[in-house]
Amino acid sequence: MRFKTRFSFWNVFFVVLAFFILIGCLVFISYALYPNEAAKREISSHPVHTYALRYGLFFLFMVLFFYFTTNYYYNFFAEKKKFISFLKISLMIILIAFGYHTLLFYFVPQAMQYRPPSLLLMGFSMVVNMTIYFCISFVVAYITNLREGQKQRKVLEAQKMQLEKEKSEANLNFLKAQINPHFLHNTLNFLYAKSLPYSPELSEGILTLSDIMRYALSEGNARDGKAPLKDEIEHVRNVIKINQLRYSNNLNVNFDVTGSVDGALIIPFVLITLVENAFKHGDLKKQESPIDISLDIDRNKLYFYCRNKKKSGPKELSTGVGLDNIRKRLDLAYGDKYKFAVKDEAEFYTIELTIDQL
Repeated sequence: MRFKTRFSFWNVFFVVLAFFILIGCLVFISYALYPNEAAKREISSHPVHTYALRYGLFFLFMVLFFYFTTNYYYNFFAEKKKFISFLKISLMIILIAFGYHTLLFYFVPQAMQYRPPSLLLMGFSMVVNMTIYFCISFVVAYITNLREGQKQRKVLEAQKMQLEKEKSEANLNFLKAQINPHFLHNTLNFLYAKSLPYSPELSEGILTLSDIMRYALSEGNARDGKAPLKDEIEHVRNVIKINQLRYSNNLNVNFDVTGSVDGALIIPFVLITLVENAFKHGDLKKQESPIDISLDIDRNKLYFYCRNKKKSGPKELSTGVGLDNIRKRLDLAYGDKYKFAVKDEAEFYTIELTIDQL
């Protein structure tokens, strides 16, 4: 089993040291208030270095005991190990403790007043003491794990509330961006029917815009807030088509798609918004600097790239809300499974989006 420390060695060392100092003070006060001449004679019959050795070894044993037991028990609680693992470690520590007390019993003398008359009684005394020590380690580890679990739950609840708040704000912003979309969709269909006899180009533009509106309102194919990637790509082409109609097909746009999109899903209007942003702020008519848009799908991974030359004249007003909403929606949908990079240079504007798992 891996041994991960929650309680540092020196923290345990100083806690045990403080406990020994406290016990020593209590014993000193007890002897001062209630003198025991027989005990004094028994203690004085052994040299000082014997007591120093015995209690020094006992202190070191206690530090190591609590250091290992509290950390092991904490890991058992934190990782929800089986009881058999808990039992194995406890038995191993008991055997080590028994070996330590046996060596102490035979090789380090102790005042006869406090020395058990036999190894059996020494073993019984050790079991009683070790039970108390194990209980202390168990309770400390359990309470620590319980408190940290409560703190973690509070953090997770706070994060969940923040995500819910951001999701609500994103939904609100999305709703604000829609001005009677059903009415607009129906109106576009009406205009398409009326314009068809007069201008095929105009009617084609209205039909394309109507298709985009239908995609915006369609929820039949969506699963978990996502739409088929092939539909998103189709409407990226529609956005390009609409803009080409606006400028009499004089725009320089490269749009390449590689890889298989079958079965892939994506949150809708992410790629479309990024392409619209390029048309809104880009210099579209220069042959040497076209809008480069590429989409690569490798199994379940997506890479999107869009680069455009900036307009040299007056800039259209931008609030940055579109990109901010995209980031929030990506956070909600993909967590840490995506990368969204914006490179704003003097002449060029580049956006790269990588989704590791669609």
